[in-house]
Amino acid sequence: MLKTALSAWMLAGLSIVNAQAAENIGFREIDLAQSAENRALHVALWYPTASTEPVVSTGENQVFFGGPAILDAPIAGQAHPLVVLSHGYRGNWRNLSWLATELVRQGYVVAAPNHPGTTSFDTRPEEAARLWERPRDLSRVIDHLTQNPALAGPVQGDRIAAIGHSLGGWTVTALAGARYSAQRLREECQLHPSPRICGLAPELGIAPEQQSLLGQDLRDPRVKAFVSLDLGFARGFTAQSLASIEQPILVMGAGVDINGDLPFQMESAHLIAQLPQDLVSSEKIADASHFSFMQKCKPGAVALLEKEAPGDEIICQDGDGRSREAIHRQVADRVSTFLAKAIPPQ
Repeated sequence: MLKTALSAWMLAGLSIVNAQAAENIGFREIDLAQSAENRALHVALWYPTASTEPVVSTGENQVFFGGPAILDAPIAGQAHPLVVLSHGYRGNWRNLSWLATELVRQGYVVAAPNHPGTTSFDTRPEEAARLWERPRDLSRVIDHLTQNPALAGPVQGDRIAAIGHSLGGWTVTALAGARYSAQRLREECQLHPSPRICGLAPELGIAPEQQSLLGQDLRDPRVKAFVSLDLGFARGFTAQSLASIEQPILVMGAGVDINGDLPFQMESAHLIAQLPQDLVSSEKIADASHFSFMQKCKPGAVALLEKEAPGDEIICQDGDGRSREAIHRQVADRVSTFLAKAIPPQ
């Protein structure tokens, strides 16, 4: 979970890159309008295409590398499974863009919304406090893509998965049917204090009277598989709701807690122990940090962040072992294997 927001000038834009193999990945961004029931959403889409140009680098900026794709490419004709992505607190759709391109190469359509109130570009407290809207954002994206095949191609409605990092891991677990309890989190924080996690509800502006909304069943039965990447806020879920989850879930966590905010044992391991053991798969990546699940940092990114956003240079720090690229390969391989089994090809 990012402690501070990166400057918008570091995060914006697409870059035109030299012609290279984009591996038939199409990319576009769309906006879903606000309605009486739903908030406005900005959504990034990656999808299979037969086109080969023009190639852009998606998710690239002065800090992070991007991934090649064909901007506004024509869609492929056949139906594909869908994966929705959820970013962490004060993150954005770019954070898992590296995984999105990996999944499209395997035939998935991928969609990643910015969650209002908890993104790099939007930290409005009144929206951040509406934490229950995060799972609903994903459901709304699923609605829109299944009903509008012209955006990213036809979607196989019985092959949908959700993947989230950090607070996004909390989001997809809630989408699977887990329910939040303010009392549960209070009790856990009395036993095992964690300054960051135990202070998150007040920081978000969550009030006691919002318990009924946060504690509601936010399950989306269309989603058949879930992946949590080093989630936070796990100890606020009730044991009963976690034990009642009915779909397979993969929980991956970082073994290196570089900032003392998200110890594996208190978050990912806690979630793993509470889930149905016949449905949960898990992996602790010993040399990964919380931010290893984000994009690969460019050379010089640490120095740039130290100058422009002191404290944020932590997002480029991994453990003392392999490169972030190698960690990404391990994560992508494990996620791909899990999804192939959980939502197998038709």
